[in-house]
Amino acid sequence: MTVHVKAEPVMHRPGTPAWLTGLARFCAGLRYEHLPEPVVARTLQVIGDCIAAIAAGAQEPETIALARRMAPTDEATGAAVIGAGRRTSLSLAAFLNGTAGTMLELDEGNQFCRGHPGIHVVPAVLAAAGRLKASGRDIITAIALGYEIGARIGIASKLRITMHPHGTWGTVGAAVAVAWLERRDPAGMIETINVASSLGLSTSRRTMLEGGTVRNSFAGFSNQIGLMVSDLVAAGFTGEADGLGTVYGTVIADDWRPEDMVAELGQRWEVARNYFKRHACCRYNHGALDALAEIVSQEGGRIDPAAIERVDVATYIWAAQLAGQEPHNMLAAKFSLPFSIATTIVHGAATVPAFREPARTDEAIRALARRVFVREDPAATAKLPALRPARVTIALKDGRLLEAQAMTNRGDTEDPYTPAEVRQKYFDLSVPVWGQPHAEAIIAAVDALPGATDLSALDTLLAAAPITRT
Repeated sequence: MTVHVKAEPVMHRPGTPAWLTGLARFCAGLRYEHLPEPVVARTLQVIGDCIAAIAAGAQEPETIALARRMAPTDEATGAAVIGAGRRTSLSLAAFLNGTAGTMLELDEGNQFCRGHPGIHVVPAVLAAAGRLKASGRDIITAIALGYEIGARIGIASKLRITMHPHGTWGTVGAAVAVAWLERRDPAGMIETINVASSLGLSTSRRTMLEGGTVRNSFAGFSNQIGLMVSDLVAAGFTGEADGLGTVYGTVIADDWRPEDMVAELGQRWEVARNYFKRHACCRYNHGALDALAEIVSQEGGRIDPAAIERVDVATYIWAAQLAGQEPHNMLAAKFSLPFSIATTIVHGAATVPAFREPARTDEAIRALARRVFVREDPAATAKLPALRPARVTIALKDGRLLEAQAMTNRGDTEDPYTPAEVRQKYFDLSVPVWGQPHAEAIIAAVDALPGATDLSALDTLLAAAPITRT
């Protein structure tokens, strides 16, 4: 019996797509002088915001234990492990800083790419900048560019609904930022993008919904891998001809639109339309918390939890998924709208301590969270993505109903925090770690980056030990 096997067609490597060639030329040719002043100003805000989020996140038990296990000794010539008071290898510092930066759900983000570009790029650039003797302007340019490329991939693709955006396209953003510091030419940028596209994580959305804290490492891996991509490309490793098209068009995402990678390139900057967070929890909760703040303000600044019969929240589908009333750890608490509402009522704000273990196990908060009920409002879902509506209704035991609605999140492009509010957030997170004088010195060094010849002044400050540990 003769078996006939049909041969697969010969696979030929396609040419580089025109959009990728244009993107690579833009990346290689970008200079600090090309950045509009608002882009520079916002990038400096993002750097300060990320540093504060990292330092505060580095004080959590898991991140303390991880740093002690992975970087047990201080390496004098290494990069700063921010908030840990030690140095380690560039790769490990980038990983630890990226991981710490997502611990508290306070890192900035970009609503248009549906993710958090800054924390995927800033740790890698800070780690690489010292070795590469980058100037302050170099650091700003690399971060703005890495942010741009990562965010544009998020805009140009639609990650599968089961995916978590952390650890995916941020890897490419980090790699491009480091490649820019390495002064890669257009061909090197193409190779960097193609190699990095294959190295993002296949992250699960359920980690955040279930409180799986492995999720906090995703951004750490993006920064670490971004640094590794530079070494791979320098050593001669190659990717496929259009890695982004394959990975984000057929593997982990759908609806790949490469034209969005170059639309208004150099004119519309994603870092300039980011958002900052003040509530220390998932952004899907923020609209409801903003509506709650309006109710509390109308009631004179406080509502007695014992006076509340129940709380109802009607919101869009993604926020409505966060309806669990019994979170089992801090991350789950941050992704629980009932707990977020309850702890905010008790504490007066959605602060960092409002989600830590003493708050999570507080029986008054837990009892109130069991009286918070969340449902999807199809009309609110229909307003996505332009708006993120949430209506909060509090039924008091005396029969009164208190109600307010928010259409957007405070801090979003449509309703941004003022520079003073962003700066106050920086101090709220950094002062408990280092004290007021040191926190002021760090943010002054960030503000001075446009005139800095290198990273040394800021780097020395970031390596300082926290005052909160023994």
